[in-house]
Amino acid sequence: MKSFSEVLQRFLEIEFDEQFDMVVAVANGGIIPAAILNQRLSLEFGLLKINYRDSFQKPRYDSPKLLEPISFDFQNRTILVVDDRVKTGASLRTACELLKGAKLIKTFAVNGKADYSLYDEECFNFPWNLN
Repeated sequence: MKSFSEVLQRFLEIEFDEQFDMVVAVANGGIIPAAILNQRLSLEFGLLKINYRDSFQKPRYDSPKLLEPISFDFQNRTILVVDDRVKTGASLRTACELLKGAKLIKTFAVNGKADYSLYDEECFNFPWNLN
């Protein structure tokens, strides 16, 4: 398991090619990584309450679902959408669809394939998870 310090160092070292207006977390998993990135980048913060998997990473629905209406302005903004883990990419694709109208959307994952990611490992345990 990676230590929190090791993962945090990756957050500090990653370089972005774009200048973002906003960080948007995919709840619940993206909240902690988005908060860490937002602390580094000092941007506006948005929350997309999307759910697809349960705590055991098993799909709960046929496709990701938006649980609450979007409550922030994203039109014509350059956005970094953040999630913790990307397995199939379904949640990030849904987030990008929901944010149509943004000037540019890039994706970030702590683990998995995204525009920006810290790791891409088959088995990854997040140091901030309590279970």
